[in-house]
Formats: sequence, C-alpha cells, structure tokens
Amino acid sequence: MDADLGARLAWPDDAPVLGALQLAAWRHDYGDTLGPALVGLTADDLAGPWASVLARPADARARVLVATEGPHLRGYALLHPAQDADADPVADGELGELVVSPEHRGAGHGSRLLQAAADTLVADGFTRATWWIPSTADDVRAFALGAGWAADGAFRELEGPGGARLRQVRLHTALTA
Repeated sequence: MDADLGARLAWPDDAPVLGALQLAAWRHDYGDTLGPALVGLTADDLAGPWASVLARPADARARVLVATEGPHLRGYALLHPAQDADADPVADGELGELVVSPEHRGAGHGSRLLQAAADTLVADGFTRATWWIPSTADDVRAFALGAGWAADGAFRELEGPGGARLRQVRLHTALTA
C-alpha cells in the first residue's frame, strides 16, 4: 500500500499538531540539554504560538511547510528572511527549523521538506539560505551536507530555559531556480 506523501503550506488548524511535533522532537533531540525545562511543557503550550505565526506571520515571506502522510503531519519546516547581522534579508532566507517526528524519521519526510523549503525560498526571491543546527547533531549535519549544504564557519550559543546552553553552527547553500 502506497502512502499519500507530500508537503504543503501549514494551515492555522495545524497549530495543535505542530505543537505536539515540536514538543516530541525537543524531548527527543534536546532532552539531555533542556530536560528540566521540558518537564512541565505541553503541546498546548506550543500550539498557541504556532496559531499566531500561522494566522499573522511577521513577514510576508515567513512560511511554515508541513510534511504529510495521508491526513497526518509528520514534520514541519519554518522559513523566513535571515536575521543574522551579516545576512541580507532580501537575498538570504533562513530555514529556522526543520523537524520530523522522531518515530517517522528515515521515511523521506525530511528530504521532501528540505526540497519544498528550497523551492519556496526560491519562489520568494531568495538566492541563498542559511540553517542553524546544533553543533552535536552529526546526523542532521550529514543529512544537510548530502543535500548540498555546507558549514560557513559561523557559530553561536543560545541560552535556553533554566540557563541551558545550546551551541549551534550555521550551514548555508546557494539557491537556484
């Protein structure tokens, strides 16, 4: 049986599922770093901000894409103009987050989302894309490098809830129509 796989723009009604996907991924990917801060967090806590982002994006080129399998959402990609000090917000788009449900990784959802993200960024007039990933996420780095992304030497350290520190490296890729 072939599943109906795809990617589409997120709808405001997707906010509760996006909150659940985000929380599951954060617990899986950042449990060691953010564990105590995630204990009381619920999918409903994250659904409200998603509803706001989907209903009233801060920029006309801010988009959320979702990976679908039939009627189910398996992941999402958050896109927007790059916000780094060295970025050109007209030419540089950013993949703010790419998340696939931990139990559905390895099924092609991330690849579809990444391609849909690149296509969407090109359609919005961006010529380059950046993506901040955790410095210890070797699997994400290998996935991105295999798709034509490369490290550009930039790094940053974010402070999360409870003072947790998350070190990230920036990847980039040229976008072509």
